Amino acid sequence: MDMDIDIHTDTAVDIEEMRRELRALTDRAEIADLLDRYLRSLDEGPLDEEWARAFHTEDVTAEMPVGTVSGRDALLATVRRAMVLFERTVHLGSNTVIELDGDRATARGAQLSTHVLADGSEEVFVSAGHTESELVRTPAGWRISATALRVAWTQGTPPDLASQG
Repeated sequence: MDMDIDIHTDTAVDIEEMRRELRALTDRAEIADLLDRYLRSLDEGPLDEEWARAFHTEDVTAEMPVGTVSGRDALLATVRRAMVLFERTVHLGSNTVIELDGDRATARGAQLSTHVLADGSEEVFVSAGHTESELVRTPAGWRISATALRVAWTQGTPPDLASQG
């Protein structure tokens, strides 16, 4: 049997394939961590400019139950305005599927949000649905460039965002 195998070529191909696989695993882990930290940050704060930069691109677009906004500053103002309506919250995300495409990615997952109203009633408002996000790799790491929360159902009476001015 004549086996003329170029071990160096096979090794180089294997190493390059391992690098691609490692990069994909690392990207998925970084994106999953970003999304988990984002949901936790809604509960723990602070919701400030540093928070907005840590999670979103400057030109982010966001579709939320309270409206659609464009730009990191507008998103921050809207999230602050909405979150002040709640005394306490717990945001849970799961079943996230991440699709990678070089320096871009998409993520779709489930979200369950429980809110205790800040109006003194101690009433609970719950919403559940799916999030769809587009992400980009930046020099500072992965950031959300577009996101949409599609609420499938709610329980309880939501607070009146319009009363916040």
